[in-house]
Amino acid sequence: MTEAVLPTLTGETPELMEPLDLGQMLTEDDTPVDNLFSEKQQRLLVESLYGSWVGMGASVESPAGKFLAAANVAVYYGLHQPPIVPDVFLSLDVEVPEDWYAKNKRSYFVWEFGKVPEVAVEIVSNAHGQEDSRKLQLYARIGVDYYVIVDPTRQLSTTLLRVYERRQRAYVRLTEGWLEGVQLGVRLWEGVYEGKHSTWIRWHDRSGALLLTGAERAEQERLRAEQEYQRAERLAAQLRTLGVEPDSL
Repeated sequence: MTEAVLPTLTGETPELMEPLDLGQMLTEDDTPVDNLFSEKQQRLLVESLYGSWVGMGASVESPAGKFLAAANVAVYYGLHQPPIVPDVFLSLDVEVPEDWYAKNKRSYFVWEFGKVPEVAVEIVSNAHGQEDSRKLQLYARIGVDYYVIVDPTRQLSTTLLRVYERRQRAYVRLTEGWLEGVQLGVRLWEGVYEGKHSTWIRWHDRSGALLLTGAERAEQERLRAEQEYQRAERLAAQLRTLGVEPDSL
C-alpha cells in the first residue's frame, strides 16, 4: 500500500562523470556527528548489516552477496556537484576498495563504484536539515531507490519513521517498511543497545526477524550453550537415578 507521490527536483539528472581534478575536492572535513543518539543509531544500522546479513541474492553457490554500508560518508554523484552525506547508506554489489586511502576511493564517488546506493537513511536532529524537502528531492533525483527518514524527537512530523520508494523519478511513501528491491525491511524496535534503552530503527528479514548485532549474536550463542549444558545435566541426573554413571557411557 502506498501514499501520495512526492515530486522530484526539476531539471535533468546530474551527469555521472569524474571531476577533472580530484586534488581540489574536499573528501573529509572532520565535522562531528550531530548527537549521541544519532551516532549510536547509525552504528546499529551498519553493524547489524555486517554482523548478520548475507547480502542480496545469496545462495548455496554464492553464500554471501557483496555490499557496502557506511555512516557519514560523502556521496559524490555528479560533475562539480557538492556531495550529499547520508547518515547511513547501503549499496549492493560493491565493496570497499583495496586502496581506500587513494583520493578517488576515500568517499563514495558514483563514477568509481558505477552506481548510486540503493538506500539512504537520514536521522533528523533539528528542523533545519530539510530531510523531508530538499534532501528527499535530491535523493529521488540522483536515483536512490529507497529513502528512510528517522525523526526521534518529531522535529518534522508526528511520525518517527517514514520510508519512501522511488518510482519514475519520484518518491512514493510506503505504509510498510519492507524494501523489496534489497530484500530488507526497517521497523521500530524498543530495547537496549550498548546499554541505552530507547526506540531504535532496526533492519529485519522477510520473516520479521531482526538482523542482530555482534553482541546480540554472542549472547544468543551463550544462551544456547547454557541451555545445552542444562539439558545435559538433566539427562545425567536421570541416568544416575537409574543407577547408570554418565561418565561410564
